[in-house]
Amino acid sequence: MKTIRIGGGQGFWGDLNEAPVDIAENDAVDYIGCDYLAELTLSIMSRQKEQNPQKGYAGDFIKVLREILPLLKEKSIKLITNAGGVNVKGAVEAARQAVKNSGLDLKIGYVLGDDVKELIPELRKQGVQMKNMDSGEPVDKILPGMVNANVYFGAEPIIECLRGGADIIITGRATDTSLFLAPLAYEFGWPADDWNALSTGILCGHLLECGAQVTGGNYDFDWRAVPEPERIGYPVAEVSQPGQLTLTKTKNMGGLVTTQSVKEQLFYEIHNPEQYITPDVIADYSGIKIKTTDQDHVLLEGVRGKPRPDALKLCIGYAEGYRNTAYLPYSWPDALEKAQYAADILLKRLKNKNFRAEQVRMDYLGLNALHGRLAHEIKNELNEVVLRISVKTKTMAEAEKLSPEIAPFILNGPPGSCFFGGGRPKPEEVFALWPTLIPREAVNLRSFVEEVK
Repeated sequence: MKTIRIGGGQGFWGDLNEAPVDIAENDAVDYIGCDYLAELTLSIMSRQKEQNPQKGYAGDFIKVLREILPLLKEKSIKLITNAGGVNVKGAVEAARQAVKNSGLDLKIGYVLGDDVKELIPELRKQGVQMKNMDSGEPVDKILPGMVNANVYFGAEPIIECLRGGADIIITGRATDTSLFLAPLAYEFGWPADDWNALSTGILCGHLLECGAQVTGGNYDFDWRAVPEPERIGYPVAEVSQPGQLTLTKTKNMGGLVTTQSVKEQLFYEIHNPEQYITPDVIADYSGIKIKTTDQDHVLLEGVRGKPRPDALKLCIGYAEGYRNTAYLPYSWPDALEKAQYAADILLKRLKNKNFRAEQVRMDYLGLNALHGRLAHEIKNELNEVVLRISVKTKTMAEAEKLSPEIAPFILNGPPGSCFFGGGRPKPEEVFALWPTLIPREAVNLRSFVEEVK
């Protein structure tokens, strides 16, 4: 029986660069998928591209590519990634140069068309509403601050690249799951309306898209029991037929795969197990059965699917002001009381400067910075507490009012403080997300394959 093995090499932009290389070196896989994108990532990349037209993609991917290229060729592994971000052409050019420098004969495929920022005004004229999926508000209110607008697309254009013989495929905002569904649909010839089969690919992608989160990373059930977390093995899925797959991990590496680690990832970002909506299919996870078949091998069966939605998800990133964050640490004795007193002083000083903020947060690291009002009351004296001050403003000028107020506390505030983090705090732009829908026919996705020698 034909079996396709796919490795999940990245969970986000900033994940371990060596992970895809470890998969290729230590295991025998047919494909490696690397997911680099999140909603905020696209806005950050857009600002980078505005400042430098050569940027706007995940530069870390090119570092990975240079190292992994010989292994791709030697082991006939295909690499699929959405590292193209908002500058797919720039990423392709950098990848092209890396392949040329390697002296290897490989084909690069890529997909264009998910960036629809320039189309938004015309779509509005055509009556496309693009209301916020959560609030129902009209889109026009945020268009003046629009930074990026990218459509989440599915596996079809990636499959076209595979049909063209691509060894490396670079996309923009392809869905995380499509990076893994595409090779399965291509290898097994699954029809575009075989919903149960396609849902197997979506399940595969959902388990692999977050990298080591399914192999012992961020493992809530028993994090102490994870073997060799310093060299954790990233996940590998084995698929032979629709409706089932086996999840394992990179051979000769640390980490683990158990029914518990798989369940934790299976429920991750799932609002309705019966309706996991993707551009390719609506997957139904409600009937999945999970069992261990061998050490670090977990079988999943029973995933089903329903017809895909008529519209595609569109995420518009827009500028929503500025944020400035500062830290003031205080030591025993009376650490918390000192930090609270400093917060009171700071608020009064900002008020004297006619400070106007949309939001002001005062958190106490070591007490409630993570759990907020849900934090347990601590009755014992704390060794140290860090006051974290974060403000959100409409303008850069307002956010900057916080910057010169922090350092003076070293000499004129409550006793026991010191510098923390170095230098004055600096404001940064805040991006917000506008989730909406767009008709499929409004998006023109195009696939390309070129040979590089």
